[in-house]
Amino acid sequence: MNSIDPIRAVVHANPYPYYAELAARSPFVFEPRLRLWVASSAAAVTEVLEHPELQVRPAAEPVPKAIAGAPSGEVFARLARMNDGAAHRAPKLALRRALGSLDLQIVTLRARRIAERSERDLRRPGDVSAWLFEMPVQVVASLLGFADDVLPEVAAWMADFVACLSALSTPEQLACANDAALRLVQCVKTLVADAAAGNDVRGGRLPDATSMEGASLVALVQREAQSTGWDDADALIANLVGLLSQTYDATAGLIGNAVVALMTQAGVEDEVRRTPRKLADLIRETSRFDASVQNTRRFAATETTVCGERVEAGAAILVLLAAANRDPAANARPHEFLLDRDDCRVFGFGHGIHACPGDQLAYAIASTAIDVLLDRTTLAHRNDLAWTYRASANLRLPIFAEVREARSAAGGD
Repeated sequence: MNSIDPIRAVVHANPYPYYAELAARSPFVFEPRLRLWVASSAAAVTEVLEHPELQVRPAAEPVPKAIAGAPSGEVFARLARMNDGAAHRAPKLALRRALGSLDLQIVTLRARRIAERSERDLRRPGDVSAWLFEMPVQVVASLLGFADDVLPEVAAWMADFVACLSALSTPEQLACANDAALRLVQCVKTLVADAAAGNDVRGGRLPDATSMEGASLVALVQREAQSTGWDDADALIANLVGLLSQTYDATAGLIGNAVVALMTQAGVEDEVRRTPRKLADLIRETSRFDASVQNTRRFAATETTVCGERVEAGAAILVLLAAANRDPAANARPHEFLLDRDDCRVFGFGHGIHACPGDQLAYAIASTAIDVLLDRTTLAHRNDLAWTYRASANLRLPIFAEVREARSAAGGD
């Protein structure tokens, strides 16, 4: 484990023994080489995420320098999840209420229709990888009110846009992200105007969409924005774009890591096929056992004390959500993949005031995706499928390939 550190662990083949050692030995420690604090145990992660003096962005850099003043930066600056205080409270409440009012049966029906009509061959590894990203964001775009015929285009824009959220992006990727941000904002503005005018159900939707739902997700968010006193139109549009961006990466990772679990955990696929209700257990256990969001960060607004240590103003804290998931103080038998786990604690959707309000939506989409995938192919015992992890500082996203292709990419025979 000498080649691993808290950031490189995200794409390591198996970072969990390292996480376990770190949580047991140094649950809250300063890492001088990375110049940040690291919280790894369930107790330390919980304290950091609940700490009133710790914020989601550094005070000196509320928007990453690479996108400050650019169209993608304008969206980023207004995201509730990237703000604290007043800029966070009302938007977060509105979004939580709107997402909580979604009928998950409708979500599942919508997700199944979109998943099943994909022209991807889900027996082919490359198509599986592309589908993991396309399907979830198309589902949320459809729920927002986008017409069927533009869903693939929305997914393509989102693929470009999420580059602005990564510190690893190139200047060319950031330029594409800015173009995508302009397109997404303009399209969402149109959806907001249509919903305000009472035109929730637009042409080109799924065949019987009008019988499946009443209001679009845009209309639900507008309603809750009014009830919470959130009257910033630009912020509302940005946060609707934000729903798509969170879905694109995090839900894709959840589905992909569930695929890995089905391939590597003995007997799990057979058990899910025998008892379909355990599909939901599979997704929840995957989100604990092999989280798509492995870490997040917090920044000290003032000098403060965290886990008994003095933390200077401006200091950064890396919060290892995936390590907390595997802490035996939070989950018994943490390194076993158990479909029938009782009292499962999952940190991957955050905790405290910045906890993600879309966990049930993500679970519903991921469960449906795996259900459709299992209708098309078998994953257990496949020896033709390999995977690596996409370069990322915080997201664990498997990219699948034929074994022959994977060996070639790695310089093998």
